[in-house]
Amino acid sequence: MSAIEVEQITKTYKIGTQETHALRGVSASFNEGEFTALVGPSGSGKTTLLQIIGCLDQPTSGALRIKGQDVSRLNADQRADLRKGTIGFVFQFFALIPGLSAYENVELPLLLNGEGTAARKARVLELLAAVGLSERAHHRPDQLSGGEQQRVAVARALAHDPAIVFADEPTGSLDRRTGTILADLLFQLAASNRTTLVLVTHDEQLASRCARIVHMGDGRIVP
Repeated sequence: MSAIEVEQITKTYKIGTQETHALRGVSASFNEGEFTALVGPSGSGKTTLLQIIGCLDQPTSGALRIKGQDVSRLNADQRADLRKGTIGFVFQFFALIPGLSAYENVELPLLLNGEGTAARKARVLELLAAVGLSERAHHRPDQLSGGEQQRVAVARALAHDPAIVFADEPTGSLDRRTGTILADLLFQLAASNRTTLVLVTHDEQLASRCARIVHMGDGRIVP
């Protein structure tokens, strides 16, 4: 069954009279529990597509359905609720909240979803242990290494058991060894939660670990 379906998605950015066509009629589906890598050169539309299917941006035209729900019919608050309950994100540069500890960053999605105190604590401690950061729980992002920050980001993305996780160059700012360790954690945790994973990467080795690779070029999916 498809977790995500896109049909003839376009995205055009306008700056003055200049138009940039980031996506040019993209149609695709992503199956539940499937790991998919979006690959292609810079400017091919990978991140734009990820932001649209992640409900962070809206297409210029076309249809998007997430778990059968027509996203084009949702208002901004409804899209935010969909992200909050269904979607997790891992970004290249971590996007942790600087003033919060590792524990508090992981806890945040659970707070937003109204989880009780005991349930939040149990889940956060479980995930911090899973990513090997139990002893760093009360450290802020500026007290953590890049690899540690990205492990916190992975734990945060999975905290509320999202059906779908999007990862934009999740190992792009890490060295090879740290990136491999991080990828192992991401795949292991996503698999154990039967999560649909869609990631953007330039790393061929990382892409090869996905069940499916989608190639993009000039705003289109290419063979």
